[in-house]
Amino acid sequence: MKHIIKSILVGMAILLASCSSQQSLQEYYVDNSENPNFLSIDVPASILKMEGVDLTPTQKEAVESLRKFNLLAFKKNSENEAEFEMEKKKVKEILKGDHFVELMKINSKYGKGVIKYLGDEDAIDEVIIYGDSDDKGFALVRVLGKDMNPAHIMQLMQAIQKSEYKGEGLGEIGDFLKG
Repeated sequence: MKHIIKSILVGMAILLASCSSQQSLQEYYVDNSENPNFLSIDVPASILKMEGVDLTPTQKEAVESLRKFNLLAFKKNSENEAEFEMEKKKVKEILKGDHFVELMKINSKYGKGVIKYLGDEDAIDEVIIYGDSDDKGFALVRVLGKDMNPAHIMQLMQAIQKSEYKGEGLGEIGDFLKG
């Protein structure tokens, strides 16, 4: 009987140890939302002001699949360079997880980044946009929706460009993302 109990306890210990101890993206957001080096904001999809915008049926479907955005940005300055490097490394490690599917890499004059998603190919529940710049910091955007389609991501970008949305309602993060 002692061997059975011991085997069960060892098995449970192994099972618990094998569970991912890696921080989830959502935990990362929560853990850093109060950190003074980060700017954090949750906004509903309605902030994009898409009412009255002439959208194609595909663009309309893409917009309707959105629920909200979680934005987290680390604003780098001369006093937090070491923390910037550490936080950037943490985020990149989280995004390396097997459950994230890479959609595209970004390489622009503003910095480098990646767009990944969680969910099935034809029913995405979360799109993650990450970008960093060695002089400005990094931004992490979680686009939460229901059954979003990867093919609609570009349609969504085009729809946002058609709208009158200029970043209002985002406060400091809007300035950070523009600048």
